[in-house]
Amino acid sequence: MKLEGIHHVTAITADAPGNVDFYTRVLGLRLVKKTVNQDDPTVYHLFYADEEGNAGSDLTFFEYPGLERGRPGAGMVHTVVWRVGSEEALGFWADRLAAEGLEPERDGDRLRFADPEGMGLEIAAVETNDEPLVARHPEIPGELALQGFDGVRAYSAHPDASRSFLEETLGFSSRGARDWEVRGDERGSFYVYDEAPPRRGLGGAGTVHHVAWASPLEEHEAWRQRVAAAGMRPTPVIDRFYFRSVYFREPSGVLFEIATLGPGFTADEPLETLGEALSLPPAYEPLRERLEGILTPLPDPRAGRPVP
Repeated sequence: MKLEGIHHVTAITADAPGNVDFYTRVLGLRLVKKTVNQDDPTVYHLFYADEEGNAGSDLTFFEYPGLERGRPGAGMVHTVVWRVGSEEALGFWADRLAAEGLEPERDGDRLRFADPEGMGLEIAAVETNDEPLVARHPEIPGELALQGFDGVRAYSAHPDASRSFLEETLGFSSRGARDWEVRGDERGSFYVYDEAPPRRGLGGAGTVHHVAWASPLEEHEAWRQRVAAAGMRPTPVIDRFYFRSVYFREPSGVLFEIATLGPGFTADEPLETLGEALSLPPAYEPLRERLEGILTPLPDPRAGRPVP
């Protein structure tokens, strides 16, 4: 069995309208699903991805209005890394981010910055045979657009404690003392540990909640059994309607999910109108009237906007 790289990354925001504006207008991603946190349906779960909502491009956010900012520490992902296809694309993004009042830092073939709530982001010029996962945006040429995830960077106080689990149980391939590649037949991404800062991490706005790795649907239960056999105490398989999920903490403390490739976001709305309306899995449909009265009003980011 092989994991097909990153399925999605889930983070936390205190400002859904500002979050939608930044990730759709500035970074050019498509809002492909506007739904609720199935463990707390009184708050949003927003999904941004490429044009078709493919796994490998999917950054998601829980919204907790008014939540204080967090800070990453040991056992937390601190940076999400996207791919672009060229050095020219890095120049384009450096200019675009600077025009938004951000302060991107160029380091060779990488561009580092933070979103408006302080979450660490990076854009990397990468040569790969993986399919580019691109969303359409009127101000961003397709050849310069973000192409899906390249990987994530996490903090660990004891990275050696995770090595055997990552390599022997999950099949990560070592690229160095703190660096692994996760590659399946179709797609791959990296997972890196950096030295943990001295201060304890705090979950909150602008922090990553978990990283999910992609599994074919038919192998999902076998992955759960494999993780359990390694002593990691995974959850039961949870049906999230758009995919199925298993959660556990790896030995360094980072919350992992293994999520299935499918059924996908078109399970309850057509591709052409993904993300325009509030989508609720069938079990939550009876709550619609109540939820529509308490969730933060959000515009359709593509309404009235010409999309090439």
